[in-house]
Formats: sequence, C-alpha cells, structure tokens
Amino acid sequence: MILIGTMNLTGTRDRGNFYCPTCAVTQTYRLRARRPWLTLYFIPTVPIGNAELFVQCDTCRSTWDPSVLEMDQQSHEALREEQFRDEAVRAAVLVVLADGHISESEISALQGIASHLLERQVDREELGWLCSTAEQSGVEASNYVLTVSRRWDANQRTKALQAMFLAASAEGEMGPKQINTLAKMREILQMSDQQYQGAIEQALDWETV
Repeated sequence: MILIGTMNLTGTRDRGNFYCPTCAVTQTYRLRARRPWLTLYFIPTVPIGNAELFVQCDTCRSTWDPSVLEMDQQSHEALREEQFRDEAVRAAVLVVLADGHISESEISALQGIASHLLERQVDREELGWLCSTAEQSGVEASNYVLTVSRRWDANQRTKALQAMFLAASAEGEMGPKQINTLAKMREILQMSDQQYQGAIEQALDWETV
C-alpha cells in the first residue's frame, strides 16, 4: 500500500532586529518560510504551492506579516493606540447592549464618549454596524474585554473602563446585566479596588464637565 500525504515544513530565511509590537521593545527575529510538501511514506518529496513568509520574535514567539519589519516604533505605537480606541468603543457598545436594547440617549452618549474620552469620531452608521455585528455574534462584553485587554497598558485599561461605565449609565440607571458586567471588569482588567474606584470617580468628574 502506497502512503501519500502532506506536511508543512518551516525554515529560516533571515535574521535581524526589529521592533516587536508584543514586547514593545527592539528584539531579534527570524524571517521564516512555511511551505506544504507532498509526502510519500512520510518523506517530503514535492513542494506544493508558494512558501508563506512570516516574522517570528525570538523572545515572545509572536508571529507577524513581513511588513512588520518596515514599521518603526513610532508607527507601531500609533497603530496600537488606534486599535485600542476601536476596541474600547466596541467594549462600550457591548456593555450598552447587555440589557438587550440601545436608546437614542445611549447612542448620543456613545458618540460623546468616543469623541471626547477616546478621541475617535463615531457616526450613527458605524454605531449601527457595531450593534448589528454584536447582536449577530452574541459576544458578551466581559469575554470580549478579556481577549483584547491583554495588550492594553494601565492608562488604556482605565480609559476603557470609564468608557464602559459612562455608556452603561447614560440613561441614569443601569440594568442588572450592565451592573454585573461592570463588576466583572475589575478582575478582567486586573485592577485593585482602589484603582477601579478611582477610575469610576474620574469618569463621574468627566461626566459633569
């Protein structure tokens, strides 16, 4: 019986230094190539398709598209900040939707929070798309924040919490699900009780300005 199959083989094409977005410092990297091969009796014999190139950090082992080598630290930091703002807006939307609906006052509040707290403009069309996507996916705010907040720094965690709190309290009274969601955020965002309370108090001050 002839045994035919496929396997992926990976090799290193180049080495050097780059700014790693995960480590947030300059690290060494390997430019690697992954390519599928046809195997005969578990021995690779014929390459299939084109090689896939990727960059791997030697320290954190994160992998990136080779275009990461063309970006300097300033560009990476600007990109990470832009990504955070998008994620914080989505988190605020998910908290609002925790009670199953969104009102006109909450829409206005989300636009104000995005503009003044997160320095990002959000129009009604984008909010509508974010709400529709959230409802279709069924993702909860706590699960979403648990995933994306791993790359947030302390200041970003504070801002995101404030955005979620202000959005949830836009109508003056939070629903039980919103209260429960915000209560989970202290642990998810790895904040002490003092840090959590301080962030909420700052949000209340911001709300009255």
